[in-house]
Amino acid sequence: MNKSKRIEILKRLQADNPHPTTELQYQSVFELLIAVILSAQATDKSVNKATAKLFPVANTPQAMFDLGVDGLKPYIKTIGLYNSKAENIIKTCRDLLDKYEGEVPQDRASLEALAGVGRKTANVVLNTAFGQPTIAVDTHIFRVCNRTKFAQGKNVVQVEEKLNKVVPAEFKVDVHHWLILLGRYTCIARKPRCTSCLIEDLCEYKEKTS
Repeated sequence: MNKSKRIEILKRLQADNPHPTTELQYQSVFELLIAVILSAQATDKSVNKATAKLFPVANTPQAMFDLGVDGLKPYIKTIGLYNSKAENIIKTCRDLLDKYEGEVPQDRASLEALAGVGRKTANVVLNTAFGQPTIAVDTHIFRVCNRTKFAQGKNVVQVEEKLNKVVPAEFKVDVHHWLILLGRYTCIARKPRCTSCLIEDLCEYKEKTS
């Protein structure tokens, strides 16, 4: 895919959704961090349902830590991998309290050192909470970028590297939100909804559906 086609795709996505953001519901950076940790291999919808009950009870590192693993599990048991996520969240809360005075750090190395926080989670927090031009690549974005030929790669790291190379600075803060929404609602896994896609004529997928 050439540069001019990519720019046109980005301009259309921007015009359609000028201020995109995550569908996870949160009211603080800490809540966002916890929601993103919970969202690994889970839907945003399932996370929002759980955090709607959890956050009124515990929405600070101290309050969450005070719940403990066993106290946290009942709130998140509807989410996949909830046992390991509960362990990680309590460890993360302890580190936030011990090392960062209860604040969520704003640099990648510190975030990735927290339990349950990988590269994708760190990218989401840095981007959504702190406005940094990071690009988080999940399964939706990986699929969209390879299917459309926008930014191809054999794994999520390669796709992220390619996106960082080909996406101009003015679009970088928003691009992963646009691509994830495109993958979630239009360029879906089994049968993409090509005829209702606003970039159908620019996409280089050869097996478009009618």
